[in-house]
Amino acid sequence: MLRKEDAVLVFIDVQGRLHEIMDGKEGLDANMGKLVKCAQLLDVPVLVTEQIPEKLGPTSEPFRTLLAEEVVVPKSAFSCCGEPRFAAAFEALGKKQAILIGIETHICVYQTAIDLLGQGGEVFVAADAVSSRAPENKALALQAMRDAGVQVVPTETLLFALLRDAADPRFKELLKLIK
Repeated sequence: MLRKEDAVLVFIDVQGRLHEIMDGKEGLDANMGKLVKCAQLLDVPVLVTEQIPEKLGPTSEPFRTLLAEEVVVPKSAFSCCGEPRFAAAFEALGKKQAILIGIETHICVYQTAIDLLGQGGEVFVAADAVSSRAPENKALALQAMRDAGVQVVPTETLLFALLRDAADPRFKELLKLIK
């Protein structure tokens, strides 16, 4: 089960024109925003990656502003784990669970998930907070990750798993994110 004290939210490569052409962009953005705000509300660390930012540009708005205080790691490897700065930042947090969101599902999200599993981590992918240009690529990658042992679930499942209890004083704030 996902636990906020063991979790890191990994926000993968939401940049420029590539972000603009993602399938289901409106829902993608809404769900990524909910997870980022929930992580910040519950003090879950967030790591942000940018794939070759000198070519693809920085993290897209409104996320660039929302994530301004978070660690941003530029990378050229498709897997976040292939970037030594990411690996070091992730390890320094001392967490064993990763929640992956971002783009593209069948490339960077997939490779990161498989690498984190291979390192003994527990990996959760928010199925409605990841996307690819082609929906069939996303669907195939989600199934491949599920087959490999990744827990593929909706955003709301992750939000409530992180909170765990309606008696938590932050429950009302979480409800505001959902509505």
